[in-house]
Amino acid sequence: MKKDEARAILISELAKYRERSYDQLCAIADAPKHRCQVTGVSGTQYQRQIYAYWDAKRRSDVRVIGCIDDGGWRAFVPMSDSFIKAPDGSFVGERRS
Repeated sequence: MKKDEARAILISELAKYRERSYDQLCAIADAPKHRCQVTGVSGTQYQRQIYAYWDAKRRSDVRVIGCIDDGGWRAFVPMSDSFIKAPDGSFVGERRS
């Protein structure tokens, strides 16, 4: 997997969710994951998944996690990034691995 390319794709894809309002994220919390295939500029095929769920309890903070892999060994430990949005629309914390 091309780490720089995968990281750029993941950040770009998660940015779309970061722009959503708290209410829009609530609407997809606990819904099936949003999965798609993305092709990098190198031609590498990546699988991208986005999960949204309640961080503690319903109608509290919403945690959104994005994962990306190339279908190889990295599928067992995908690259991930996340954010948490509070009901007031602020970002509670962020984590990268």
